[in-house]
Amino acid sequence: MAEILGKRRGRLPRIEVVDLFCGIGGLSYGLKSRGFKILSGYDLDYTCQYAYEANNEAKFNYKDIRKVSGEEITAQYSKKAIKVLAGCAPCQPFSSYAFKNKEKDKGKYDLLYEFGRLVKAVHPDIVTMENVPSITTFHLKPVFGDFVDVLRNEGYSVVYQVVYCPDYGIPQTRKRLVLLASRLGQINLISKTHTRKQYVTVWDAIGKLPKLEAGEICCSDPLHRCGALGELNLRRIKATPYGGSWKDWPENLRLECHKRPEGHSFGSVYGRMRWDEPGPTMTTQCTGLGNGRFGHPIQNRAISVREAALLQTFPENYRFFENESKVSITKASRYIGNAVPPRLGEIIADSIIAHIKTHK
Repeated sequence: MAEILGKRRGRLPRIEVVDLFCGIGGLSYGLKSRGFKILSGYDLDYTCQYAYEANNEAKFNYKDIRKVSGEEITAQYSKKAIKVLAGCAPCQPFSSYAFKNKEKDKGKYDLLYEFGRLVKAVHPDIVTMENVPSITTFHLKPVFGDFVDVLRNEGYSVVYQVVYCPDYGIPQTRKRLVLLASRLGQINLISKTHTRKQYVTVWDAIGKLPKLEAGEICCSDPLHRCGALGELNLRRIKATPYGGSWKDWPENLRLECHKRPEGHSFGSVYGRMRWDEPGPTMTTQCTGLGNGRFGHPIQNRAISVREAALLQTFPENYRFFENESKVSITKASRYIGNAVPPRLGEIIADSIIAHIKTHK
């Protein structure tokens, strides 16, 4: 190991990555943008193959992680490279709703245990994982704790923390847990890159895009398209003031569920974003007006696919579909909402680079 780190003084060694649960490649792209060599990604959604391979110049493996062997992954790495095993096990099993329904799927936590199995089999130099903060809460602590124990028992230094994305230049109020583990020595996530006054806002991310009507497609950008609205929802968005929500509507426009006492807890539903703040967390339904604060700040529509992608920090040249004239808004929203923001991938890469430099 010392030979690898000490080779070519002043230059970083080759850093190679295999990405588990890769989706369309947001994490891989962020790592790649910092000079890491992406070897391959694994995912059970075969429709992600085009986007992953086109943007990351790496092989997409349509394969159940339970059927992947350590030997298969180990064989991909070069002998003298720093080996990184990355992954974001699907977060749905770790939500509070999923836990309440745990008897319906007793094997839903297997993916994190499978990640641990592969760590033990491959012994990468560095491991990184991104997931929802609730993975560390009381009812899930044994699952996450078992994963951390595997890492520590295998000789890794482990650190994890909940990241508030605006602190790292991501224009959405997303909170994610980031874990880093290394066999080279103590590792840490880099310090925050942005103060509150420096947060990237909705305006910074999407403010200069061409104006759209609900249901329209921009003639110069096929991804800048938004869903159509029925007459009632069009009246609702027109009745929603800047930064407001359904709570600002007249009584005749409100949904029955919002009229009940428990409905008042969903204050951001049908809401408009504000130009001067980061946007909300991009979800798999982020282009739907009734699914959160996904209304455009001033235009009478929900945000477009392009706007969602930019708020998730995908660059404008990122290819989501081979034929972008036939974009599915529903599918694109799922891709974007499930992805790790590429900017967060860059932050993880910068942390790994700083770590390697420290231990050269």
